[in-house]
Amino acid sequence: MSDTFKKVYKQLHPENSALIVKIKESFEIVESILLKVKSREMSLALTNLEQASMWATKAIVMQDEHNGGNPI
Repeated sequence: MSDTFKKVYKQLHPENSALIVKIKESFEIVESILLKVKSREMSLALTNLEQASMWATKAIVMQDEHNGGNPI
């Protein structure tokens, strides 16, 4: 059986973990600016910002796994 839903995680290289934190902090800055406007369009922008954060994190995790736990 495959681990499609990633029930078990391995620890990332510390530099890759730090990169994820830096990316998420940057997204939080953008989010704080976007939250000043209340509209359907801005809600869509926020949803896509969350999605971008998820995919950026996934990319780093996948690259870490591909590189054998070495920094990107």
